[in-house]
Amino acid sequence: MSGLDHADWPLFGWIDDIRGPLAEALADGQAAALATLFEVEGSAPRGPGAQMLFVAPKHGGEIRASGYFSGDCIEGDVASHAMLVLADGSPRRLHYGTGSPWIDIRLRCGGALHVLVERIAPDSAAAAELLRHAAARRACRWHSDGTTQRVTTDDGPLLDVAEAPFAMARRYDPPRRLIVSGGDPGALAVAQLGALSQFETILLRPDGPVEPPPFPVARYMRGEPAEALAELGVDRWTAYLGATHEDHHDLGGCLAALRGGAGYVGMIGAKSRASARLGALEAAGATAEERARLNLSPGVAGLGKSPWEVATGIMAEIMQALNPARERA
Repeated sequence: MSGLDHADWPLFGWIDDIRGPLAEALADGQAAALATLFEVEGSAPRGPGAQMLFVAPKHGGEIRASGYFSGDCIEGDVASHAMLVLADGSPRRLHYGTGSPWIDIRLRCGGALHVLVERIAPDSAAAAELLRHAAARRACRWHSDGTTQRVTTDDGPLLDVAEAPFAMARRYDPPRRLIVSGGDPGALAVAQLGALSQFETILLRPDGPVEPPPFPVARYMRGEPAEALAELGVDRWTAYLGATHEDHHDLGGCLAALRGGAGYVGMIGAKSRASARLGALEAAGATAEERARLNLSPGVAGLGKSPWEVATGIMAEIMQALNPARERA
């Protein structure tokens, strides 16, 4: 995979949301090449809508990439085309696999991949609007024919593609967010896994230490969970986990998350406490529908009870609940 920075260890493939690297590029006054997988024939590691972003370094060297399409089959070649797009501004529509003009580039999984590569100027009004919607946690759609780009707030499927003339609309949801309240090893394991999984992770620890946790999180807060959620705001792209093991903290946080329409709400605790907790929520005014959405004793049975095993099961549930393919696909 020549032509890519750190290609021997392609950690750039861990970045699934290109808006972070795009914001960095625009802040540095650099153009970027946005590559979108807009059609898949047969089997493929990524589905339509997957994206990569390429930025040329200011002082020479290899192009910087974020995201991936195939795991190592085509990324280097897409990077080469991205350099050309950055240089001349002309979009490219690339075809790999079955029926491709590049017979020397083979896809291990068979099938075919179709990719649009377009240049985003440093002063792109559409890109700036895309980032504003992300900061405001609003869904939006990126419309492009490869040259003309605009952003709208209308709803729709993850990807729409039209031919003759070619046009593409790709939906962007707000970044996935995880809010964990608690400070024991299990709660901290969930928070760290969330951060590693590219969630915007916020750790709440009522009256916790002044110093933040010894691993990166987007924000650390020490107040009451219900009050913190009122400040942060909640939406369907937010997951909340009550893990203080103190009902006066966890029940208030869960009720606020449920009423805010969080996409996932869970509370760690023994199954023997479930009935009393549901009763307390009902007494606090939670509706039957809200109580039914609460995941008590969350996680995947059979993984084990160590902090990392429990956290892995909970993160699997959260990822499934917030998977954009489950919404308006």
